Amino acid sequence: MVIMAGFTIMLTTNALIFSAGIYQAIYEEMASEPNNPFTGASSALIGLIGTLSIGLMSMTGPFVMVWIKLYRPQAVVAVAGVLFGVANILASVSRTLWQFALTQGVLVGISVSMSYIPATTTAPTWFNERRGLAMGIVISGSAVGGMIWPSVLSAMITHIGFRNALRVSGAICAVAIILVSPAVKWEHGFNQQLQAERQALRQRAGRCGRHMGFLQLPLINWRLTLTKKFLAKAAGCMLQSAAYSTPLIYYVAFGRSLGYSATTASNFITISNAANAVSRVGMGYAADKYGRINLLFVTTFLSAVAVAAFWIPASIIGATTAGKALFIVFTILYGSFASSYIALFPASLVELFGKKDFTSVNGALYLLRGIGALLGTPLTGLLIPQAQTLTTPQVYERAAITVMSLLFSASFCILWVRFEMMVGKAWRWKI
Repeated sequence: MVIMAGFTIMLTTNALIFSAGIYQAIYEEMASEPNNPFTGASSALIGLIGTLSIGLMSMTGPFVMVWIKLYRPQAVVAVAGVLFGVANILASVSRTLWQFALTQGVLVGISVSMSYIPATTTAPTWFNERRGLAMGIVISGSAVGGMIWPSVLSAMITHIGFRNALRVSGAICAVAIILVSPAVKWEHGFNQQLQAERQALRQRAGRCGRHMGFLQLPLINWRLTLTKKFLAKAAGCMLQSAAYSTPLIYYVAFGRSLGYSATTASNFITISNAANAVSRVGMGYAADKYGRINLLFVTTFLSAVAVAAFWIPASIIGATTAGKALFIVFTILYGSFASSYIALFPASLVELFGKKDFTSVNGALYLLRGIGALLGTPLTGLLIPQAQTLTTPQVYERAAITVMSLLFSASFCILWVRFEMMVGKAWRWKI
């Protein structure tokens, strides 16, 4: 039930949020037309909508971690479902770019965090030897949804308009999240271990005032945050997050620049997520067998190689048969390897820092991932001239080089974590 609930949450909220490329391409097309909310807006400004939602999905993690300790995770997820539906409906009636950024960006991001963080934090507490496989199945929900939503959104936008598409998709997801919320709960033994921390949080909430306690940050072992292991893990997750979302947001726009129609270009998201769905479960199983940190390094490194070997050449070659073939291969490989980080990241924290510090470390690292996403994609988007995003593949070269550099840096931070775990211990391969 825990896995099914987590899978459903990822199938709806996360899959929809990572289908932002559909709206990105439509909004960029509207930017060249008069009298609409996006007229004259740059690619970077429009991209801020999707970036805010993806960034806040992680940045608000520390607060959500407090809420699922002070209150029941089931209640937090149910509220998230309501907020997600309301945010999409408000976005559907927005009339300016800043209103879309506030609703489809900020509110959607917070609501996704309130469902996604509880699902991925409570699920690992139910498993031990098969934790990687369990998390792979949960996280694969976003990939399965990613195969469904792009086509559904494109069809809805074509037939009923993007505003009605926002309303319908928001309502469907809201109902699904509320229905599965009762199954998102702590493992019984782990819930008892949280009693002391929960009591400390309530005491702090009392000192903060009755109405301000929910804004407090989680307790954290500050000595742990100064260890090389934590610093390496923090640097790696922030760098990976800064790079990860950029290709996802620009899949459709880049496909359009290669000469594909809007409908065909949206299929790149579907292709990537099809590879993603299979790899997340497979990588989760492999991580249990060969070591979660090992797989974390390998998949992050290979995602950087995919950018270097396929996306950068595709952006240079441009709208040719070879350029199109390179980009198709890139979407498959990037979908297979880059997204594995999301599944393996929470699964590796228990063995890195232990169950005692798992929840507080989890919240702190999600905050850093959110900061990385919030900074990485908008700054990378500034490297792409808005007037040529849908017509000239070559303008994406600098953005692709930036993504490659961030991912290679993140992979070596993970390698650093692996060596830190072996300090003072006998060498072993499975970590």
